[in-house]
Amino acid sequence: MTPHMSRKTRIAGISLAAAALVAAGITAGTAGASTVQAPTADGSPLKLSASHRAELLRDASATKAQTAKELGLGSQEKLVVKDVIKDADGTTHTRYDRTYAGLPVLGGDMVVHTAKGGAIKSTTKSTKKSVKVASLTAKIAPAAAAQSAQGTVAKSLSAKKADAQAPKKVVWAASGTPVLAYDTVVKGVKKDGTPSRMHVITDADSGKKIFQYDDIRTGKGESEFSGSVDLGTSKEGSGFTLTDADRGGHKTLNLGNSESGEGKAFTDEDDKWGTGKPDDPQTAAVDAHYGAAETWDYYKKVQGRNGIKGDGKGATSRVHYGKNYVNAFWDDDCFCMSYGDGEGDKAPLTALDVAAHEMSHGVTAATANLTYSGESGGLNEGTSDIFGTSVEFYAKNDKDPGDYLIGEKININGDGKPLRYMDKPSRDGQSKDFWDSSTGGLDPHYSSGVANHFFYLLSEGSGPKEIGGVKYDSPTKDDKKVEGIGRDKAEKIWFKALTEYMTSNTDYKAAREATVKAATDLYKAGSPEVKGVEAAWDGVAVK
Repeated sequence: MTPHMSRKTRIAGISLAAAALVAAGITAGTAGASTVQAPTADGSPLKLSASHRAELLRDASATKAQTAKELGLGSQEKLVVKDVIKDADGTTHTRYDRTYAGLPVLGGDMVVHTAKGGAIKSTTKSTKKSVKVASLTAKIAPAAAAQSAQGTVAKSLSAKKADAQAPKKVVWAASGTPVLAYDTVVKGVKKDGTPSRMHVITDADSGKKIFQYDDIRTGKGESEFSGSVDLGTSKEGSGFTLTDADRGGHKTLNLGNSESGEGKAFTDEDDKWGTGKPDDPQTAAVDAHYGAAETWDYYKKVQGRNGIKGDGKGATSRVHYGKNYVNAFWDDDCFCMSYGDGEGDKAPLTALDVAAHEMSHGVTAATANLTYSGESGGLNEGTSDIFGTSVEFYAKNDKDPGDYLIGEKININGDGKPLRYMDKPSRDGQSKDFWDSSTGGLDPHYSSGVANHFFYLLSEGSGPKEIGGVKYDSPTKDDKKVEGIGRDKAEKIWFKALTEYMTSNTDYKAAREATVKAATDLYKAGSPEVKGVEAAWDGVAVK
């Protein structure tokens, strides 16, 4: 076989059509200055190579027992290193999961912030409770927990099928006093064809359900027209495949309308892909491959992250998922994005912002791992909207000018209106403009409105204005005017907060604290940027 050769191929004359994701969001807006302004403090993350990051991870693993001792953890608690980020001033942010007597502690994750000399500066914990349980012996049998979990999922999802896996004993510390529990994964398929991998947490003593959340992140997207685009391809045998060696070996594969399996490689003899029309199976692949490349480049060049996990390894895009599947989703188990072909299999859901949105779910899973339920679920989904928007701005594709509308091209509701609006989320009829005590009870795609609105206010400010030919009018809860600090700075602040100061349990109040800390690291205490963060949160009623 001929060795792989990375290639950049221009696909001439393509109008890449895609259509809509029924549960994600994306699109960008053009706000202003395209020049990225450098932070004025030394808290900006360094761009770590894969080898440098691996070295930092090894160092953290070698000293994790000492770190646990310095943090005052109990004798049965151990730390598991998950991620590490190093700032220009030498501060290191090491993210840990935790075990108790060998059992995973759900909600026990933390980030330890260490000064250049090695001293611990502070710790961001998912729970402030002491992690301990009275007994490691469950009163409820695993089979009973599995049966209860399967019934819960079948009822709550109206799933076409639900299959409970063997429950795993864990310590649940994400809410209330830590308890011994079972984590039962129930695999199923929703009515629309979306796979589900629901975690049901059951109290191991009482048998009562404590919590549930889904591992599969779905999304609402948009029809995309990206024109002629460059692709990273590789020479294989007598032809070429959609394998991008310059971006961690990212592959785009063809599921051929199946709902399972890895998919088959697309091949092409002349390295010219697609026609721009959805009836050519390659067109969806071109769109997805292009979106993945732009997303990779954004995270590396703007945020200094080398791949979704920071390890330089590419993910996988799977196109032509299922039949008449009007959705797309990220699955951390396969480290892949899957895209349906839309109504009648005639409108592939493979847009640039959709790819960025889904890949950003992967970044969130590899860092803060925000639980996809309650307020943390809204922050998870909002993060994907924010970075989907950011990537679209970054790409500067003149066929799809940026804006702060989500899914404005798919017309999924049949009225020509966007799916969501970042300047005033309530315009979609379901999302929240402002935080209140009911926010956590909403679907994450609607509780995300508070995060999206915050990001818009931080970037652009409040009140009526026109940006890139689109009119906006963003309100504030207290009717006070908010001055934006610019989208470039807002992106930097959100990314640093996500990767260094958010944990699995972060709610909106904690997100405010995280972004204030991030802005302080980047731009100094009392700076206009820090004041802008505080004013934007005030504007969406998060105090």
